[in-house]
Amino acid sequence: MGDTQTPVVRMSGITKHFLDVTANKDITFHLYPGEICALLGENGAGKTTLMNILFGYYTCDEGEIFIKGEKANLSAPKDAISRGVGMIHQHFALVPSHTVLEIIIIGADSGRGIFLDFKTARQEILQFQERFGLKIDPDARVWTLSVGEQQKVEILKALYRDVDILIMDEPTAVLAPSETEELFKTLRSLVEEGRSVVFISHKLNEVMDISDRIVVLRAGRVVAERNTAETNTRELANLMVGRDLLESIEKKTLEPGQPVLEIIDLGAVDDKNLPAITNLNLVVRQNEILGMAGISGNGQTELCEIIFGMRAPTDGIIKVGNSPLKFGSPASAIKLRMGRIPEDRIGTGLMMDLSVEENMILENHTSSDFHRYGLMKSKKIRQFSDDLISAYSITTAGRDAATKSLSGGNLQKVMLARELSGGPAVIVASQPTRGLDVGAMEYIHQRILKERERGAGILLISEDLDEIFALSDRIVVIYEGKIMGEASGAEASREQIGLWMSGVEK
Repeated sequence: MGDTQTPVVRMSGITKHFLDVTANKDITFHLYPGEICALLGENGAGKTTLMNILFGYYTCDEGEIFIKGEKANLSAPKDAISRGVGMIHQHFALVPSHTVLEIIIIGADSGRGIFLDFKTARQEILQFQERFGLKIDPDARVWTLSVGEQQKVEILKALYRDVDILIMDEPTAVLAPSETEELFKTLRSLVEEGRSVVFISHKLNEVMDISDRIVVLRAGRVVAERNTAETNTRELANLMVGRDLLESIEKKTLEPGQPVLEIIDLGAVDDKNLPAITNLNLVVRQNEILGMAGISGNGQTELCEIIFGMRAPTDGIIKVGNSPLKFGSPASAIKLRMGRIPEDRIGTGLMMDLSVEENMILENHTSSDFHRYGLMKSKKIRQFSDDLISAYSITTAGRDAATKSLSGGNLQKVMLARELSGGPAVIVASQPTRGLDVGAMEYIHQRILKERERGAGILLISEDLDEIFALSDRIVVIYEGKIMGEASGAEASREQIGLWMSGVEK
């Protein structure tokens, strides 16, 4: 794509502030007819904000927008939709009790006045399905649909509103690999018909696979633009982070030792009292990383809550070393030398109103290292905190800074520093790099591998297959609370893991 074509979207000089944070700074962005343009950047780089401005969710503080050659003043999403711009957000807003057909046509200008013309709408929707490979039963109720099917409904909804500029915000975050492939086929068939797609992502492999052109944002500014055919994941990663990253992670060959975590016949229900985990068995040994892959919502959260002492199972036992874990007691997990890295660093992992130092000693503030005759050893605590801030390269205004003032990557480092400082025997890390930039990710992967070398056994629970394949010695897949299969990290194929993640036993 080049400047010979007239862009269908031209955004120039876009600046947007939220209080004292500048989310977008003087951004110029073009989108051409019949192309998939990826908007790439770390979380917090300003990608979603920029597209929310194009969709009329936010108004920009400075700058101009032209859609199909006309200056556009967008004060609400309906202004954008009337100009053919649609946006599908990461979290769908569909009414569970409605049918697919109802969801698609309600709110669209269809039919005769107040009467919705279901018959004509059904024909149109079936035609779209045929043309773009979006197979879905128009009479199915939303609550019966998988996440991938709900996404198809959102795309059909946009097409029904005559959208020819489609913005997709992190569309693959919740999809199985097979659903991602289907989505990409649909997007390709949309652009073949001359429509244009903006694909927001921080996943480099996907961006290389689906896009024609890539615009990279960093800290609210455009730092690079590349034709996809003329770049590679390494260059893009360096552009996103603003520095050179390592070629690859070095992982030593180690012989696994004694079991440090054993999960035997575990069963549990979720918050709605429905089965979340059924008859789950796992063993993690010293010097090994067991990677657990799976799409979000298949029992991973409940499993972690049980291991971390925040939820009681319905049956089964968990042994850490040779000792049984006392259910419902976080103190028991800490006492048995477990490092706990929960997926929700803000809600569960850290106390955001406390200082960095207070969070560092949260789990062992009563130990004799920091405590004597009922008094805190302030000097010892200060030294401990400063050492960890330095060892983990934590960017902070100091140990007394409020934890809530730190970025996502630094919050994760505070949690890692605390959990790993005592040399745990077993580490359970759930989504340890979710939402982090490539630089912070690299750092955390290296730390996890160091712990493996030290002799810890690690259960790594992640939805990111690249992470699972890069770190794991063995891989298991969890689906609807059951283990679907196991493969060695060196021999596992993405295709096989993908099938298991979709619930296919092969």
